[in-house]
Amino acid sequence: MIASSSTVVTRFAPSPTGYLHIGGARTALFNWLYAKGRGGRFLIRIEDTDRERSTEDAVQAIFDGLSWLELFADEEPVFQFSRADRHREVVDQLLEKGHAYRDFTSPQETTRLRDEAKAEKRTFESPWRDREPTVDDLALAHVVRFRRPQGATVTVDDEVQGAVSWSTADLDDLVLLRSDGAPTYNLAVVVDDHDMGVTHVIRGDDHLNNAARQSLIYDALDWLRPTFAHIPLIHGPDGAKLSKRHGAQAVHEYAEMGYLPEAMRNYLARLGWAHGDNELFSDAQALEWFDLGGVGKAPARLDFDKLAHVNGHWLRLGDDERLAKLALDVHLARGRSLAEDDEARLQRAMPFVKDRAKTVLELADQTTFVLVARPLSLDEKARKPLTEEALERLRRLRARLDLFQSWDVFALEADLKAFAEEEGVGFGKIGPALRAVLTAGHPSPDIARILSALGRDESLGRLDDALQGLK
Repeated sequence: MIASSSTVVTRFAPSPTGYLHIGGARTALFNWLYAKGRGGRFLIRIEDTDRERSTEDAVQAIFDGLSWLELFADEEPVFQFSRADRHREVVDQLLEKGHAYRDFTSPQETTRLRDEAKAEKRTFESPWRDREPTVDDLALAHVVRFRRPQGATVTVDDEVQGAVSWSTADLDDLVLLRSDGAPTYNLAVVVDDHDMGVTHVIRGDDHLNNAARQSLIYDALDWLRPTFAHIPLIHGPDGAKLSKRHGAQAVHEYAEMGYLPEAMRNYLARLGWAHGDNELFSDAQALEWFDLGGVGKAPARLDFDKLAHVNGHWLRLGDDERLAKLALDVHLARGRSLAEDDEARLQRAMPFVKDRAKTVLELADQTTFVLVARPLSLDEKARKPLTEEALERLRRLRARLDLFQSWDVFALEADLKAFAEEEGVGFGKIGPALRAVLTAGHPSPDIARILSALGRDESLGRLDDALQGLK
């Protein structure tokens, strides 16, 4: 299906040779934002023509990564390999128009001629460029090459890079069909983008040189070129090309590290694109604001501190029920056996702990105290503040709390303050011991929030367990 000229159509076209890279995820996001923000269509094409390296696992990893990021295509994905017959059909058209030719030069001879051309600092030219094959020649193995125009300049008006020009004297006649009839990348991309109605090709600037070759193929076929936008790659914090030494590269790694998809969309959108000084924004705002004019020419640098800041922001705004489910998944992955009321406990605790966490993993750390089974096991460090004086004070506090019905965090704060005043001590004489018997030393918020997160019955039960066990 070819879109009307007024409809914006973008595509994300990964090669399924590995995981979904964070750079690829950003490219997908930019394509999604540009199309959906203009009422257009976002498509996915799997460029699986490299049969030796393409795997089903890699295809699934790409789909899983896009699904986690919630970047969904408007149509079923296209698999490039399945369109090989269409690609060969277009090559026949180019042959008929004189824009392609059959090259019967052997691979060994091609290598020799290419090396000679390189040594003489000239572009390789096939001896078959202006030679007509005989009937006998056609029976031999050969490739089909594109016959580029000579003595010309090809210019791409790129939405990010500006106008970029190449002399055709610096471009060789690229292979369109290999000797086994397999279409090559640059041919397949042009045909697929045309047939899918793609109006804007937004991709990494490592494809900029391909834009020159692809533009020549568009022109030879009398097809309208799409608008090109080549975005700079993502580098590590040190400015070097992103690699394993910089940390996570794959989208699934960021999910496993506890980042939220909405935070990743926010952060990735801001990575190389800007709308004023806005750092934190919703999907709706990104869809409204995103434009190719805001994409910078310099490589963006991955900054894990900024990512953590963005993720913390979206955790604080997160729905408590959803965050409780995510935290529970982490607890289960860490080996916890599921209890019937685990999710309810976590959800009750969320309002009191989510502002302390930067990732879902930290959210799980901060909620461990509500899942600890009674009676709590106190190690030597947790027992240290439980002096005889402290235990006597906890008994008096237990009796007071038994009469306290509200269990609202603000009311609890006021009552704890009042209790300390009645005892004639600062709360520092009460808090450590109370925290120990309520949390067993696990990370936790302030005391009133601990009590509110645990709930009345659980809080009093933990106090009773400690007071009875530490007589």
